[in-house]
Amino acid sequence: MYRHWIEEVAEEIEKRGKKSLVFNGGLSVSGLQHIGRLRGEVLIGDAVKKILEKKGYDIKLMIVLYTQDAWKGKSSQLNQFKNDEGKKYVGWPLIRVPDPQGCHDNWVEHYWRDFGDYLDYFTHGKVKVVTTTELYRNELKEIVKESIQKRKAVREVINRYRKRNPYPESWIPFEPICDRCGRIDKTEVLEVSGDTVYYKCKNCGYKGKTSIENGKLNWRTEWAGVWKALQIDFEPYGKDHATPGGSRDSCKELSQKVFGYNPPHGIPYEWVAIRKEKKEMDMSSSDFIGVTPREWLEVAHPEVLRYLYYSIHPRKKIVIDMSRIPDYYNEFYEAERIFYESMKNGYRNEEEYIKGKSYELSLLEVPAEKPPVQIPYITMALIVQSLPEKDMLDNVVARLKSSSLIRENLTEKDKKRLKELMQKTRKWVDKYAPQQLRYRVLDKVSPETKNTLSYRELLIELGHNLASLDEWNQEKIKEVMIKLTENMNNDARKAFYQEFYKVFIGQPRGPRAAALVEALGKEFVKKRLIEDLS
Repeated sequence: MYRHWIEEVAEEIEKRGKKSLVFNGGLSVSGLQHIGRLRGEVLIGDAVKKILEKKGYDIKLMIVLYTQDAWKGKSSQLNQFKNDEGKKYVGWPLIRVPDPQGCHDNWVEHYWRDFGDYLDYFTHGKVKVVTTTELYRNELKEIVKESIQKRKAVREVINRYRKRNPYPESWIPFEPICDRCGRIDKTEVLEVSGDTVYYKCKNCGYKGKTSIENGKLNWRTEWAGVWKALQIDFEPYGKDHATPGGSRDSCKELSQKVFGYNPPHGIPYEWVAIRKEKKEMDMSSSDFIGVTPREWLEVAHPEVLRYLYYSIHPRKKIVIDMSRIPDYYNEFYEAERIFYESMKNGYRNEEEYIKGKSYELSLLEVPAEKPPVQIPYITMALIVQSLPEKDMLDNVVARLKSSSLIRENLTEKDKKRLKELMQKTRKWVDKYAPQQLRYRVLDKVSPETKNTLSYRELLIELGHNLASLDEWNQEKIKEVMIKLTENMNNDARKAFYQEFYKVFIGQPRGPRAAALVEALGKEFVKKRLIEDLS
C-alpha cells in the first residue's frame, strides 16, 4: 500500500493517544512575511488536520507570533525607515517598533497584513493567531513564574548546550523591557519578588523594576514554555533547529525535565528559495527576500502552491521562480488528471499515488464529480493579450469554444476557474512573464508589410492547412508547421518565421509559434493568413 509523507506524519501524531490535538506554527514578524513560511508553519499542519479530522479527531490549528523578540536593526530593516530614524528602535520588542509607513499601529501589524489577511485563502480556515505579547499577560504568565522558580534546572539544561559560554549561577531566564531606552535585548534581572523583577540595562545603565508581563523568557525557555502553555501536540520546525544537540533538542529537554510536558511531535523542513533573473536566494523575512501570499494570489491559485509543497518532501529544498508559474500549473493539471483517473482505475504506481494524493490534499473544497476544465496557463496568458478588456470573460470563453479548447456546457466551478485564471494571467504577464511572451496583436497587416513578404504564398498555405484541422491544439498545430517547413534549410526557416510573426504582432520574434496560433484561435488565424494576405 502506498503512503504519502503527510499520512506518515499523521500516523505518528496519532500515537500521542489524544483525540483533541493542538497544532502550532511559530513565526517572528521581523519583516516581509513570505510564502516560504506557509510551507512548514501553516500548510503541513493544515494537511495533517484534514486527514485526522476525517478520522474523528478534533484539531485546533494555531500560529504563535513571537512579537516580544528584539528588533535587530539589520540594514534591510533599517532601510524601511527614512534616513536614520530606525536606529533608535534597535533592540526594541518587535511589537513596539512603529510602522515605517505610518499606516498601522506598529511594525508587526504592518508586515503581518500581507500574510495574515490571506491565511483563509490558503487553508481550510479557523487558524487561531496569537502573539507572545498577549500570552505573557495570560497563558505564559504562570510559565514565567515556573521558569524563575526552577531557574537552576533551566540553567543546567541550557548550559549543556552552551558549553563554551555557560550562564552563571546568578542568571535568571527572563528579559524585561527597559523603561528608559526601550530595549529588551540588553537587560539583566537582578532579583525577583512575586510578580516584580528588578533589573539593570547594559545599554543605558538604568536600574529599575517592572512586571513579569513586561518582557520575555530566554528564547529556549520561551519555546518550551509555549508548548506547555498552549498544550501543543504538533509543530514543524525549520532545518536550523534540526541539528542533533541543537536548539530543538534543548527545548525538548526543557519541556520534559523542567516543565514536565511531553514535547510536541515535529518534522523538520527545508527553506524555500526564490529565483529571479537566474539569481537564487533563500526567502528571508528580515532581509525582505521573497513574495508574500498576497502577491502569489495575484498570479496563481492557492491550490497550486499547496500542491507544490505537498508533492515534495519537506526535507527537500524548493525554489520558486515566479516566471515559471505556467510550469507549476502544468504539474498541478497533470496531478488533477491522475486523481480523476484514479477514481475509475486506482493508482498504478507510487509516483501516481504521491501526485494524486498531493492534489487531493491541495484542494480547499470538495472535488467536483467531473474533472474541471483545464486551460494551460501559457495559453490563457497569450489569449488575454489578444483581446480587449471590455467583455473579456465572454470573449475568452468564445475564443476557447471556437478552438474546441473547452466544452460547450461549463459548470459554475469551470466558469469561476476560467475567470480567475484570466485575471491572474493578465497580472502575471505584467509582472513576471519573460519578454518573449509579451506581445500586441496587429489590428491589420499594412500594405507595405504585405507587399514585402517573401513567403506570402507559403503563409497563405499555412492558413489553409491550419483551417482544415479538426483538433485545435498546440500538438496538431505544431505538426502542421513542421511539415510545411521540413524541406527548408535553417536560414530559410528562420526567415519564414520572422515573417510569420510580423503579420501577427509586427515583430520578427515572439511567443512559441504553435502556442500563439492556438491562443489566437482558428477563426482569427484563418482570417489573418488567408483573407488578409490574399
